[in-house]
Amino acid sequence: MTDTNQTTDPLVEMRDIHISFGGVKAVDGVSIDLYPGEVVGVLGHNGAGKSTLIKILSGAYKADSGQIVVDGKEAKIETARDARDNNIETIYQNLALADNLDAAQNLFLGREITDKFGFLDDAAMEHKAREVLHRLNPNFKKFTSPVSALSGGQRQSVAIARALLFEARVLIMDEPCAALGVHETKMVGELIDQLKRDGLGILLISHDLHDVFDLSDRLHVMKNGKLVGSVRTEDVTHDDVLGMIILGKMPEHLLHLAGPGATNAPDAQSAANNS
Repeated sequence: MTDTNQTTDPLVEMRDIHISFGGVKAVDGVSIDLYPGEVVGVLGHNGAGKSTLIKILSGAYKADSGQIVVDGKEAKIETARDARDNNIETIYQNLALADNLDAAQNLFLGREITDKFGFLDDAAMEHKAREVLHRLNPNFKKFTSPVSALSGGQRQSVAIARALLFEARVLIMDEPCAALGVHETKMVGELIDQLKRDGLGILLISHDLHDVFDLSDRLHVMKNGKLVGSVRTEDVTHDDVLGMIILGKMPEHLLHLAGPGATNAPDAQSAANNS
């Protein structure tokens, strides 16, 4: 984990986001942000609203109200194409790879390079694939093997490389270490460190506290559609975060770290008392 330089403007901000389904408030007034070169974990139990919040940013859902700001400018994100146009890419838990295709074919699936005659330029695609994958993982060698033959860490490399080809600046990673062994989890961690050094911002969705603490610079914790608090990972313990997830409030000794919009931060409590 590296220090986050927050003297710069955020890559993306989600401000006062609301969305309801059938009268149920899935996300209720949540605000989060993400800076260049940092990993932010979004945590909560099932039904906390974290996946719904991220689906709004990725364009899978349209928020009922609220504002998304990218590079200091308000962005309209209602579809996956809108997100991609704002350099936001999502890598889902299943990675959405075509198992029967090799790395280069997966990277360029749906946006193949063609020559002047309209034929697929396999050499150009393989060259570009090697270039991007080598940047991420210098030890990647299986360029011509179907991705079904790759390890979990190698498959993550392919999925991340595909996002980078879209010139992503914000990566949303859904359970990136799920079902991976120790070695493969370490490989994914090294990939994420490389992306941070390149200045990308990463939103990490995970149920595994160990992964989150190992990889994240900050944490946004949600419960029942609301933001419990936003804290720096180095300022909290596993027990602190478990308490936030289960009880839905910041521990008393951490209230000064809650961040704006937290459910029991001093400003929120004052507003509730005055209502």
